Amino acid sequence: MNPFLAEFIGTALMILLGNGVVANVVLTGTKGNGGGWIVITTAWALAVFVAVVVAAPYSGAHLNPAVTIALAISGKFDWVQVPIYMIAQMLGAMLGAFLVWIKYKDHFAATDDQGLKLAAFSTGPAIRNTISNLSSEIIGAFVLLFVIFYFTNAEIIETKAPVGLGSLGAIPVMFLVWAIGLSLGGTTGYAINPVRDLGPRLMHSILPVAGKGPSDWAYSWIPVIGPLIGASLAALLYLALNP
Repeated sequence: MNPFLAEFIGTALMILLGNGVVANVVLTGTKGNGGGWIVITTAWALAVFVAVVVAAPYSGAHLNPAVTIALAISGKFDWVQVPIYMIAQMLGAMLGAFLVWIKYKDHFAATDDQGLKLAAFSTGPAIRNTISNLSSEIIGAFVLLFVIFYFTNAEIIETKAPVGLGSLGAIPVMFLVWAIGLSLGGTTGYAINPVRDLGPRLMHSILPVAGKGPSDWAYSWIPVIGPLIGASLAALLYLALNP
């Protein structure tokens, strides 16, 4: 498996399981309907764990353009590889969202609320306020990347070997994503990853989702730009503290 394929498959798995839990909780008639925020944040953390386990030995498991950009800024990743990784991540996110739609197609049709259907694809603010929503995504991504930089052996480079203590090496990232979701995720749904939002939102716009509403493109720039800003700030601060 090469890095492009690893990022593609890893991101697809992450979105399949991450957006899958949202669909399970919010769509009508599922056995997980009404499961709540703890279920969503826990499954998203586990989705990241699964994706990192699969992708890390071959690509470093960025799975997120914000991670790729931050590592490049910090000098831990080659800028030449950035576009390749980002394309793989975007395509993987789109595939993951497509699989969620296939899996929950009957429940999308049974759900009347258009907002809930969109929520199973992309993020959205609890209270719409551009400055607050943007700052929420910046802060969440900043915490994600700043802490990743301080994980032991956090270079996240291609190793062709298991992660840390085998698959257990992915656990710190899982706990970090879980903490961000529980503590900071309630304002915007904590995209903290441009393709996590943009890829599925694009799929929402083009797939024949039964009874869907608009894809809310007016909001879509926030979960893209916010994580990139937050990740870049984290990388710059890390460099300043570790010259």
